[in-house]
Amino acid sequence: MLVKASSKVLAGQQIRVQLRPTPQAKSFRPETVAFDVAFEDEHVLVVNKPAGLVVHPAAGNWSGTLLNGLLMHHAAAADLPRAGIVHRLDKDTSGLMVVAKTRQALDVLGRQIAERVVQRFYLALAERTWRRGSSIQTVDQPIGRDPYHRLRMAVHGVGSHGAKTAITWVKAMDIGQNVSLLGCKLFSGRTHQIRVHLAWLGHPIVGDTVYGGHITRQIQRQALHATRLEFQHPLTGAWLGFDADLPTDIRNALEQEGLHYNYGSLGPLSFGLYMR
Repeated sequence: MLVKASSKVLAGQQIRVQLRPTPQAKSFRPETVAFDVAFEDEHVLVVNKPAGLVVHPAAGNWSGTLLNGLLMHHAAAADLPRAGIVHRLDKDTSGLMVVAKTRQALDVLGRQIAERVVQRFYLALAERTWRRGSSIQTVDQPIGRDPYHRLRMAVHGVGSHGAKTAITWVKAMDIGQNVSLLGCKLFSGRTHQIRVHLAWLGHPIVGDTVYGGHITRQIQRQALHATRLEFQHPLTGAWLGFDADLPTDIRNALEQEGLHYNYGSLGPLSFGLYMR
């Protein structure tokens, strides 16, 4: 018989409790999830994540995530924290991620992320014509939770409580009349960092309605793509680099705007052995 939580228990009564798993407890299970594999060996996996795929189970997305797909992809993922995930991309950001397949690789890659050894490069189709020249712009602005909108992040003043250092390099790759193709390199990994920094510069990402961007016929999500990933192999020490082709929506948007991207044009921002 069900009773209220406030019911008083009398001496001699027997109580039977039925435990019901929470959605979170049931979320860590193998599922067939579509994602492209750019590279794989016994220690690491490089994934080309499609836009719309959530990386880790959370409220509103307890299934169908990349983590669920990794648990299906290889059995050892079940023995690793977060199934070997060492960094994340937003749901609607596409592109490259490195995932550990062993505990040793997980520990080493975690240190590489913390020590900024892992190099991450993004392409963003941003609103408005870029007028800051072709040289690299350094955005060094702390990021924290937006005090007026708890689902957003925002640039804060130096020393602001709750804000953390955030540094992004930005370079114009091609410039149109109404939009600009920007190359971005992360030197920290704050939530929504590129999206927040570009909005702060006055160039919100096309499709990023959270930070002032606008949806277009081609772009129904933030036009942000993790195009290049470089890291030191956690076991062999070899430098590896990978490029991911532009997804169809961003490529079509560039064509309509008459913009072009050359995979070699990131130039001196990067290094390593590249694989396509």
